Amino acid sequence: MCKGFGEITFASRIARWDFYLKTFKSAVRNREFAVSAEIFLRPETDAEALRVQTDVLRDAVDGILLTDNQFGQLHLSTIAAASILLDHGVDPIVQITSRNRNRIALISDLLGVGALGVTSLLLAAGERAPKTMDPRPKPVLDLSAVALIQTANTVKIDENLSVNPDFLVGGLVTPVLPRKDWKATKLREKIDAGAQFVQTHICMDVDLLRHYCRHLVDNKLIQRTSVIGAIAVPGSAEDVGWLREHRPNVMVPADIVARLETSRDPAKEGVAIAAETIRAMRKIPGLDGVNVMAVRDLATIPEAIRMAGLND
Repeated sequence: MCKGFGEITFASRIARWDFYLKTFKSAVRNREFAVSAEIFLRPETDAEALRVQTDVLRDAVDGILLTDNQFGQLHLSTIAAASILLDHGVDPIVQITSRNRNRIALISDLLGVGALGVTSLLLAAGERAPKTMDPRPKPVLDLSAVALIQTANTVKIDENLSVNPDFLVGGLVTPVLPRKDWKATKLREKIDAGAQFVQTHICMDVDLLRHYCRHLVDNKLIQRTSVIGAIAVPGSAEDVGWLREHRPNVMVPADIVARLETSRDPAKEGVAIAAETIRAMRKIPGLDGVNVMAVRDLATIPEAIRMAGLND
């Protein structure tokens, strides 16, 4: 009796959200140019702050990425944040990392986001906590990124569950300038584990992305997953330095830094650079979307997206 009630309630919540919300999952599955953006999650971020930020982004994106304590910055749980976003009518993309969780905690979190009605996951091992953290937390890493992707896909088909969540499961990749003999081993492992999309680390080098995606197309990897590029809206050359210090594998070409250094209005120039980058990315065969983050001002994200013509 209780099981049936729970199943009906859970299924009805999923159906309601799928009906009312545009989702990142549907954009990717329909092979549209999907657009997501990161929200600011900080120690002081509360429910009202999340709602305010969500209102800034909602009309410009298909989903909002909730990053999991990036660069060691503690904040509320991404699962709690996802619940707030869903109640506010916006699709959350929940990042879950294995750096500080064992497999019991990870499976519990996967079941939790499934019960909430979360449709998209970005799964990763996670970066080490900065050396400045005191006391320094011990890494767990019970599951690798590949094993975590496999686990999420196992939850999707677990016969012991009354309702299986239909997650769009994603992983992180670092785009490279591939040699002819490049095997893309790490990417293949994530795809074999069930990654339905992969999101790059921040890469504003369009030529590199073009060569990277061409290799994936030529090797038919693009038929097995979707690729989402990631960019930032820098407000100054100093912002680029901050990204390189706090985010892994950031790629921002020297000419972009020079433009920011010489501009009379670097904040405005940063928006223009982001818009130009998005427009160029839309023309890359095999690239299925973009995730945008802002270093300082969240309002620059929808501004850059509009300038790129994505809302036309």
